[in-house]
Amino acid sequence: MTFTEASMDALRQSGDELADAVVATLFERGEVGRFNTLMRYVSTAGAPLPDGLPDVAREYLHTTGVPPSWVDWGEMEKARLFFLDNNVHISTALSFASMPACYVVPHVARLLSATHGLDYPSKRMAETGQFTVHLMRPDAFEAGGRFLPAAQKVRLLHASIRHHLLREDRWDTGTLGTPICQEDMIGGQMFFSLLVLDSLHRLGIHMSVEGAEAYFYAWRVVGAILGVDQDAVPKNLEEAREFLDLYMIRHMGPSEEGAHLTRQLIDLYEEVVPGTFLDPVVSALIRHLIGDTCADWLQVPRGTWDSVVKLVPGLLGVLETIEDRSPLGAWALDRLGHLTTVFELSSLTRGRVMHYAIPEELKKDFGVAGGVPRTRRWAPPAATVAPR
Repeated sequence: MTFTEASMDALRQSGDELADAVVATLFERGEVGRFNTLMRYVSTAGAPLPDGLPDVAREYLHTTGVPPSWVDWGEMEKARLFFLDNNVHISTALSFASMPACYVVPHVARLLSATHGLDYPSKRMAETGQFTVHLMRPDAFEAGGRFLPAAQKVRLLHASIRHHLLREDRWDTGTLGTPICQEDMIGGQMFFSLLVLDSLHRLGIHMSVEGAEAYFYAWRVVGAILGVDQDAVPKNLEEAREFLDLYMIRHMGPSEEGAHLTRQLIDLYEEVVPGTFLDPVVSALIRHLIGDTCADWLQVPRGTWDSVVKLVPGLLGVLETIEDRSPLGAWALDRLGHLTTVFELSSLTRGRVMHYAIPEELKKDFGVAGGVPRTRRWAPPAATVAPR
């Protein structure tokens, strides 16, 4: 599959027909509040749907309540084991590379601001962390698993954002296409899959090709469940690289929302890190994983820890050697990794279960008539563009 400017432009015109129709009907019938209230009780796959649930929502939940028929469960198990073996590193990559990468795309940063507002970063990060943990559990797709209901709700959440922005004329469709379009959904899938793998490599984590491909495959399955067009999505790591490179060249750049969200992300994790001595590690990790250009756009502070963080791959290499040579060491490190991930998630959620609901309205100060202001498009310096 080859991605071009024209093919990417076409993806900007498409949303998610199924979810969009469900959300439009819920709003038209005034059933959003009832849907949100009743869906708080639907958190596990296979659980009976509550009485009083709107018919259109009930039909949607039945239609989307099973994974795609083409899923290779052997690959999904490899992905789960890959996650268990690298859970701390993956959590680090998601927090300090994937999320900042979202912020470095100005219109995506704007959308994230509209979804939760600029004042609740912990909710945004907690939802992301909880979603990933649900995905990588052994029972993720079985009765009693929490992943599928979460994914169904997130898909409707995306559709509701599109509904609000288009209905209220708060999005420049002429310039930006459809909000949360197929191009952006695939871009997000790349941030949480390929970019995570890139970050693990940058951290010096040794990965098998088989494990990396399985992890990428798992996020292909996630994309399908979230309404990503499977005819357009990259099918392998090589195609993913081509898509992500072109996507970032087309869209990344500085924005006030991106810098604000990043500052909140840094503040949030500085609160999670015990004490204050290690606080600068948060900014240093972000800068190390996304590079100086993007970090400067996001106004990530520079500091003396920027050099220290570059020693992390060596330290992780020592730990991996211990893990490879000692079964007890491997068990201890895996257990420590699990506990660290649990601590991070519990710190973000404050012990609560995060609920994914359809917002009945967006922030009133999101955009103006005519939508998001156009931002400067970034392109690599001419001297660094490789000939094709």
